[in-house]
Amino acid sequence: MTRKARAPRAEKTVPLSSPPTPVPATAAPEGPALARLEVRNLATIRELELDFAGGLSVFTGETGAGKSIIVDALGLLLGSRANTDLIRTGESDLLVTGFWTHAGDERSASRRLAAQGRGVARLDGEVVSVRELQEWAQTRLTIHWQHSAVSLLGPANQRALLDRGLPDRMAAYTHAYREWHDARARLERLRTGERERARQLDLLTFQAREIAEVAPQPGEEEPLQAELNRLANLETIAQSAAGALTLISDGEENALGFLGEAVRALNASARYDDASAALQQELRAALDSLQAVSGELRAVAEDGAADPEELARVEGRLGALGRLRTKYGPTLDDVLQFQAGVEQELSALNRDEQDAGTLDADVAALMDEVRRAGAALDAARTERAGPLAADLLAVIRELGMPHARLEFQLSPLAEPATYGLSDVTIGFTANPGEDLAPLSDVASGGELSRVMLAISTVLGADTPAVVFDEVDAGIGGGAALAVAEQLWRLARSRQVMVVTHLAQIAARADHHFKVEKAVEGGRTVSRVRPLSPDERLEEIARMLGGNTSEAALGHARELLVGGADD
Repeated sequence: MTRKARAPRAEKTVPLSSPPTPVPATAAPEGPALARLEVRNLATIRELELDFAGGLSVFTGETGAGKSIIVDALGLLLGSRANTDLIRTGESDLLVTGFWTHAGDERSASRRLAAQGRGVARLDGEVVSVRELQEWAQTRLTIHWQHSAVSLLGPANQRALLDRGLPDRMAAYTHAYREWHDARARLERLRTGERERARQLDLLTFQAREIAEVAPQPGEEEPLQAELNRLANLETIAQSAAGALTLISDGEENALGFLGEAVRALNASARYDDASAALQQELRAALDSLQAVSGELRAVAEDGAADPEELARVEGRLGALGRLRTKYGPTLDDVLQFQAGVEQELSALNRDEQDAGTLDADVAALMDEVRRAGAALDAARTERAGPLAADLLAVIRELGMPHARLEFQLSPLAEPATYGLSDVTIGFTANPGEDLAPLSDVASGGELSRVMLAISTVLGADTPAVVFDEVDAGIGGGAALAVAEQLWRLARSRQVMVVTHLAQIAARADHHFKVEKAVEGGRTVSRVRPLSPDERLEEIARMLGGNTSEAALGHARELLVGGADD
């Protein structure tokens, strides 16, 4: 899909009753930024076009206004499961299109979902699979859903946080583990499958010999079949040639006789007329060609009986090829492919047998290498764990958990795993005097959200654009101000979008959008629009106190001015 040039919208601005809130400078996202989102027939949205910029963008609105519809739209571009319930009632399909820009280059991604359940994904207008769309979008956009912080409960995700800064150590261990694992698998196959290997060797040897004795060649069946057809119909071929020969030369009146008379008829005129002489010459050439054809036809007409040995040879060859196709086909190419596979398996089995004597020592040596690489990985993890935990704690404590403690804990495994010699878990407590316990056992939903936010801030988002869908649930007071500060900091290097109900976060935004519902023609319609400075003040006041009283407006001004001072 090609994005059409559009004139920028003119935003209505009304002077505030207090000095306008300056918008903090933002750094450009380190990668492609989401510049525009177009949505059609998604839930209560009939048609929506939104332009985005860098920094922190917030989406607010009354409860039930449908603030998370924007997140649902972006989720479809990230390959989330298609649900026809998302299609606006009465419509045949929905369409979501996103436009990303970077260094003057623009790319687009879209996803259409039909009411019948079929959908189409596109990249730059070209049809792709949903998986391809997902892989493309995941390098540009991350969504932290309202309950996605629970991903922190998985040991693999906790370990990945620590390993993110250790790619070389992890790669070295992975390589050593794979070499050891493959060698051990071969050794176990040799030890436990002697009888099976012998049976397999016999079968493969028989199959290889059976195919080799026939020695099929690519494409040989068609010419053999044509030759068989010729040999089986030699009598018909000879009769046809004899009939043609009668007309050309052997009949009382024949073509050769008529041509000879035509040549003689031109003798007189050829002496005086060059054109007649030329025509006579062409007739003589035709006479010569016809005489040659007559000789070849005579040979065909006289060969009316097939050579029994040749017929048997062709039939036998086709029969042998047919038997191979029946067993290893269905086509001759399949037989040849099967032959190559058999030879490869035979080679592997023979190699295993030859290597059996030394494989024990190889496995032991490779295990030593796994333990060396694993010990180096654990040492690097331990070295990184302390500073990373300290950095995370500094942010977590700012987010309203002043007594929190957090550690990365390594627990040795009974035997090497694909990811190392140890499990990695996060030990956590938010309360003074309490022992550390697994994060999955002790953290509440609100605490998990704040830990997730700390991780996004400290480690940085993996993509240039990050979306938070009400991860501020259960947060208020001073913690809300701290969360707003962390989101604002993250937005200095990333494009950050937040669906929020907290005025403290909305006040720190570089761009403020409001989601509203209205009834038109008896149908509910959701709209999203950027707010002017006065509208923004009123919206923050509403978020603070549910109204736009002078007290609420004054508090909103304080938040806006306080955010602008950073």
